Amino acid sequence: MRKPDGRDADVVVIGAGVAGLACAADLLAAGVRVSLLEAADTPGGRVATDRVRGFTTDRGFQVLNTAYPQVKRRLKLRALRLRPFTPGVLVHTGDGLRRFTDPTRRLRDSRDLLPGRLAPARDLAALGVLSARDMLAPAARLRGRQDGTTLTALADAGFSPAFVEAFFRPFLSGVFLEDELETSARFFHLVWRSMLRGTACLPADGMGAIPAQLASALPGSVVRTATPVASLTPDGVLLADGADLAAAAVVVATGQSAAARLLPGLAVPRARTVTTLYHAAERSPLAEPTLVVDGGRRFLNTCVLTEVHPGYSVDGRALVSTSVLGAPGPADEAAVRVALGHVYGADTGSWEAVHRVTVRDALPAMTPPWPLSRSTRFSPGRYVCGDHRATGSLQGAMASGARAAREVLMDLRAGTRTRTQPRRGA
Repeated sequence: MRKPDGRDADVVVIGAGVAGLACAADLLAAGVRVSLLEAADTPGGRVATDRVRGFTTDRGFQVLNTAYPQVKRRLKLRALRLRPFTPGVLVHTGDGLRRFTDPTRRLRDSRDLLPGRLAPARDLAALGVLSARDMLAPAARLRGRQDGTTLTALADAGFSPAFVEAFFRPFLSGVFLEDELETSARFFHLVWRSMLRGTACLPADGMGAIPAQLASALPGSVVRTATPVASLTPDGVLLADGADLAAAAVVVATGQSAAARLLPGLAVPRARTVTTLYHAAERSPLAEPTLVVDGGRRFLNTCVLTEVHPGYSVDGRALVSTSVLGAPGPADEAAVRVALGHVYGADTGSWEAVHRVTVRDALPAMTPPWPLSRSTRFSPGRYVCGDHRATGSLQGAMASGARAAREVLMDLRAGTRTRTQPRRGA
């Protein structure tokens, strides 16, 4: 219902992904009237979970890192019933699987870190120095470094090309969703820091439980699902059904492609595409909750999700998740199945193909120099937030949503839609 001031809300937020949910929560906490509009049937955006034939499948392989500041601030982690992955990864090499682990957490599993097994002594020493610096340095210092590519940063840190190819490239390809290591070095250092300080986990009900928890903390009248927005208007937004909503400010918290459509002139980065394949196996091909990467780069990563959370399967079969770059065709999927058999040492011919999901705006391409945070102001009364405005992570999305809320509040309290405007499309 339209209020006496002629507005339906003080602020309309478009998109109930984690960025929009964080933005709406902070605005509501400040006493602002908010309407949060979501085109899908449920909140979450890309952070979503589907139930397929009794299996719990996320929209692409995702994990929750407990070290993220926004995660610690906003989520009730105990309520998510988190289960951890094993610290570290298994790397498939010409000699089989080698375990790359954090010896400060699992010393008994660190024998592959002995010189000559996974890497020579020089690379292991460089790894120790890199890890100590990134883990102990204040985050502000890492953010303030001169930027370059991750590949250059690894060379500068003293790693040999052979070790980069054997470990960093196959592992980080699954983190950044690109295999050239062209991603911002500053972002790499922050990610490495979070991995050392936190634990990678999965919620019992899938990653979709995260936005569901954030949405449940908002008043019931705030979130409107199945409500796509057709366009922005001078006074607010026009819905796809022809209705209009008036508001003093509009925050576009959608993915980057939708944001560019709603805000003509908005500059957005290239997007990374990833496809995740889900297979069911009669028995688990790996009896531990550990991420596996392929030194041959035939896929990004794979894991047995039911080793992390047995409840991801209702019939006792193992659920295997495997991610690949881009959108593979049938022949590529068959090649991936063969590669999985090689890596796991299992007969994958009998595995049932359960589900496939391709995410086309999975991550922004964070090439240097990449601003780790940027203003959300676009034009008077118009704001844009999301991981493409910060960093490609849950932390980045929620932090961008929080920044949008701060800037909206600053402008509303100043009594004007916005005082200082960046260049349009910045």
